[in-house]
Formats: sequence, structure tokens, C-alpha cells
Amino acid sequence: MQPTVVRVARLTDPAGPADGVRVLVERLWPRGTARTAVVLDGWYRTLAPSDELRTWYGHDPDRFAEFARRYRAELREPDRRAALDRLRELAGNGPLTLLTASGSPPISQAAVLAEILTAETS
Repeated sequence: MQPTVVRVARLTDPAGPADGVRVLVERLWPRGTARTAVVLDGWYRTLAPSDELRTWYGHDPDRFAEFARRYRAELREPDRRAALDRLRELAGNGPLTLLTASGSPPISQAAVLAEILTAETS
């Protein structure tokens, strides 16, 4: 089995040939970003963390480990599990790029999702 290639990038990063399928994993469309200015193949709103978790986290690097633990728990909810299964299918068919509006993609929900998806195939 070939390893799954899952990348994390900012929504505004230019698309590249290695990106494969590009999907946004935010609940809301990022302010100040024109929808016509980005290359996007899908938008998985249900995979965004809850408002409560997102507010608590505030992208504080010191809270990332706890955020990731709580977020993984949220991903067990049926609607989120179904969306995660769809991402698994996409990742199984070739490269997948998870897009976030975060200024720090390595400590975003996209990074947690990428870790989940790549850990399943390694």
C-alpha cells in the first residue's frame, strides 16, 4: 500500500501540481478572501472544531496538544465521522491538501486531520 500524502496549507497559498485535491476545513469562509481568488475542490465545514473549542484554543501554541485531544474527541460525532470518512476516500485516491485560514497551519485543525489521515496508512 502506498502511503497517503496529506499536506496542510493556508487557503491563500498558491495551488501547486503536488497539491492533488484541495479542501477547506473551516466552518466559515475567511474574511477578506475572495472565493474566486482560490483554487478549491471542496469545503468540509462539518470538520471544523466547535465554536467553543475554537474560542478556547485561540491558536495558542501552548494549548495545541490539549486542543488536538479535544478536537479528536469531537471528530467521533457521527456527522464529523462521515465527513472524515469522505476525506479518507479522497486521500486514498491521491494527494490531498487540507486548507486552513489559520496563520499557523502546523497548529491548526488541518494539521490534526492530516496527522489522523497519514497515521492510518503508515
